[in-house]
Amino acid sequence: MTRKIREVMSPGAASLEPMTTVARAARVMREQDIGDVLVAYDCDLFGVLTDRDIVVRALAAGLDPQSTTVGSVCTPPPVVTLTPDDTTDHAIELMSRYAVRRLPVVERGGCPVGVVSIGDLATTEAPYSALADISRAAPDH
Repeated sequence: MTRKIREVMSPGAASLEPMTTVARAARVMREQDIGDVLVAYDCDLFGVLTDRDIVVRALAAGLDPQSTTVGSVCTPPPVVTLTPDDTTDHAIELMSRYAVRRLPVVERGGCPVGVVSIGDLATTEAPYSALADISRAAPDH
C-alpha cells in the first residue's frame, strides 16, 4: 500500500554543519543511536554522512577524525531527496536507482525535516518480511 513519506519518515533528523569534525559526528551518532546525519547549513542541505562514510572515507583513508570535517567526507551534492508529500513507491524507486539506503526529506525551499530509510519502508510496505523484522529489532549493543 502506497503511503505518503510523512507517514513513514523519521522526523527531526540530526543535522550538523559542514565544518563539524568527524569525531563530533560520531559522538552524535552514538548518543542518538543513529547511523547517519544530514550535513546542512540552515536550509542548505550539503550532503549526508553515514557511519560507513566515517569508516571508509575518513578512518580507512588515514584522516584524523579530530580535524577532518564532515563536509569533506560526506556523500557530496547533489543529494537525492524526497518531500513529505512524495510516495513510498517513489522512495523505493529512488533508493533502487541510486543504490542508497536513506533519503533526506526536505520541505519546499530545501529545509531538511527528516529521513526515510530502507528499514522505514520495509516495516510499512512489507511488514512481515525479514527486513522488516530486522528493522524493528533493538540495536545490538
